[in-house]
Amino acid sequence: MARVWADNGAPVSVHVDAKTPRPEIAQMRADLGDLPQVVFSRRHVCEWGTFSLVRATQDAAALLLDRFPDLTHVILVSGACLPLRPVADLRAFLARYPQRDFIESVTAEDVGWTVGGLNMERFERYFPVSWRKRRRTFDWLVDLQRKFRLRRRMPRGLAPHLGSQWWCLRRHTVEKVLEFCASRPEVLRFFETTWIPDETFFQTVVPHVVPRREIRARTLTYLVFTDYGMPVTFYNDQYDLLLGQDYLFARKISPEALRLRERLGALWAASGVHFPISNEATGLFRFLTGRGRIGRRFAQRFWETEGSLGRDTKLLLVVAKKWHVAKRLTAAIRRLTQVPAADYLFNELDAHLPDLGGVETTLKKRDQLLDPFSIT
Repeated sequence: MARVWADNGAPVSVHVDAKTPRPEIAQMRADLGDLPQVVFSRRHVCEWGTFSLVRATQDAAALLLDRFPDLTHVILVSGACLPLRPVADLRAFLARYPQRDFIESVTAEDVGWTVGGLNMERFERYFPVSWRKRRRTFDWLVDLQRKFRLRRRMPRGLAPHLGSQWWCLRRHTVEKVLEFCASRPEVLRFFETTWIPDETFFQTVVPHVVPRREIRARTLTYLVFTDYGMPVTFYNDQYDLLLGQDYLFARKISPEALRLRERLGALWAASGVHFPISNEATGLFRFLTGRGRIGRRFAQRFWETEGSLGRDTKLLLVVAKKWHVAKRLTAAIRRLTQVPAADYLFNELDAHLPDLGGVETTLKKRDQLLDPFSIT
């Protein structure tokens, strides 16, 4: 992904999670060693919903500013992002708006996409533990603060804002943000215990250090979220759909969508390409998923699929008979057809089970599946 950006002249600052094994980092550095415009920032142990993501972004941006004095903009993208327009179009777009930063920054009362009930509470409560690693403690601390009406105040001069993590900022805006952080350590301490600060920190600080008239409250990265707050993943057959969106980048591209990655990578170096804008992707997604369908326009609702036979339905047959009769039947099925047939799952070691990740290897493991209370 770094090579896609760098092959056409864009300097790239790569942050790799500190949990990544050293041999993998060494291999990555070797693979990109022929690209002097690719640099590696200081590594942090990153986890979703924590301030480590902001720290990593700050260090990566600071390294870009230090190494590339001619740099005019900093664009935050992930390893699952790719361009939807050629690099020439990106340069022309930024040149048309020399006095604009592109960051989705809206007040907490105005957003409607937060999932989980924590909107203003992101700023008002303390979140010292990881939501993913210590979910029970996380919920207990939130309930405890609600019970005792414990609230904290925003740092002096700041108003709470939220928005997409993916932004495009001018060089001097990033410099102002970094200078602000150096002069106001209490702001960093505040956001260290704020929930999901990658969606609040820059969104709150940027309007404080630059005039509001210089901020375009939108992201240049196209993304869609499900009703569960998870990002939608794009695949090979959605190339034309993505190009019809009025955005410069897209997230999230599937790791398995090799053809889509190849085509978008080639597009980055193209020229003279016309892009008819439809902006229909989000509406189509809502249409297909909002009515209970399984991702296709004329598909059944999900509650209907189990009630009929068809290409997407599997027929399972259970035979209850004397053991020697049933075993002769399953043996004949395996011998004469390609249909998988299993024997007595919890009685015999050799039950002709498929690979189940090791569960099939011993009777004790199978019994644990049968009796959930025996699992420790």
